[in-house]
Amino acid sequence: MTYVVTDNCIRCKYMDCVEVCPVDCFYEGENMLVINPSECIDCGVCEPECPAEAILPDTENGLEKWLELNTKFSAEWPNITVKGEAPADAEEMKGVENKLEKFFSPEPGSGD
Repeated sequence: MTYVVTDNCIRCKYMDCVEVCPVDCFYEGENMLVINPSECIDCGVCEPECPAEAILPDTENGLEKWLELNTKFSAEWPNITVKGEAPADAEEMKGVENKLEKFFSPEPGSGD
């Protein structure tokens, strides 16, 4: 098992999760974070820290595409270990549906 970041993170990107991760397995894209599944130790401390409820265990049904997305982009995006500023419209974006199709950016973030 591993944890994955899902579309609830897109354009919310609160980053509360990165500072509690004991193995620094978060990677930053332009408008979301992902977890490197091979680095994640399945401790689960990040899940309750996410205000957007975007982090889920990959054992939940229907998360296969998120496991693939997290695997792919954690290999391309820079590592992030320090919480940055959430986007100005993060609260407005919480709960918006179909964010992957509407807003996802494959561009990397700045990382640490």
